[in-house]
Amino acid sequence: MNNLPLAKKVQIINLLVEGNSLRSTTRITGCSINTVTKLLVDVGNACQKFHEEKVVNVTSKRVQCDEIWSFVYAKEKNLPEEMQGNGGDAWTWVGIDADTKLVVSWLVGRRDAETAYTFMQDVAYRLKNRVQLTTDGFKSYLDAVEDAFVGNIDYAVLHKTYGNSNIERDFERRYTPADVTGVKKTRITGNPDDKHISTSYIERQNLTMRMSMRRFTRLTNGFSKKIENHCHAIALNFVYYNFCRIHKTLRVTPAMEAGLTNDIMEIEDIVRLSIK
Repeated sequence: MNNLPLAKKVQIINLLVEGNSLRSTTRITGCSINTVTKLLVDVGNACQKFHEEKVVNVTSKRVQCDEIWSFVYAKEKNLPEEMQGNGGDAWTWVGIDADTKLVVSWLVGRRDAETAYTFMQDVAYRLKNRVQLTTDGFKSYLDAVEDAFVGNIDYAVLHKTYGNSNIERDFERRYTPADVTGVKKTRITGNPDDKHISTSYIERQNLTMRMSMRRFTRLTNGFSKKIENHCHAIALNFVYYNFCRIHKTLRVTPAMEAGLTNDIMEIEDIVRLSIK
């Protein structure tokens, strides 16, 4: 692994952030699965530390939060007893700046009050000023936001109602989202601007995650087998998204738009984060 040329490491990481699985990456690069996995672990750890150090004092105006589902090893209903606590449903909580498209914070865990509390504490820590926050109607957000921001926030909840789908009648659409039949905006704290009560950008980020990480692609065998590697892949994805990938609308990276950096990071820069 230490003797792997820098150019080969860059090629591997480039393939991973563009949605390739570990095994397809091994076939393309000619490297072993152990080499690719070890590089993912090293770079993932380095990316997590880089995010924690760099994404602070963010001067956002509007933040949107949501949770996206995936699973590790097996779906919760099929998880063997010996894997309890190390697999099953894995929810990735994500907070995005609606203006700069910067991913401010993320956390992998359960969809429960404890994870909501931890996630919101991290979101509040990374923000410099008062913001308008929008989440979905998951009730655990209410106490978590209050504990994290202590009222120093303009917070609203967007409730969406969906129509019932007839799977037997419409089998081909069973994996597509149900039609939205209603939207209700509820002000919780402060004075949120009604026209900016939205979760559109974070929902678009959910799509970007499913397109960019093979582990999030539905109906494949590319799902994560270990929770640790799942977290490493997510850390790599978000550092690449924030600091390397030029946003089509902004024409710069989200980190540049947010004023966290003046330059575009290259894949080689991400790889070098892991080189001691």
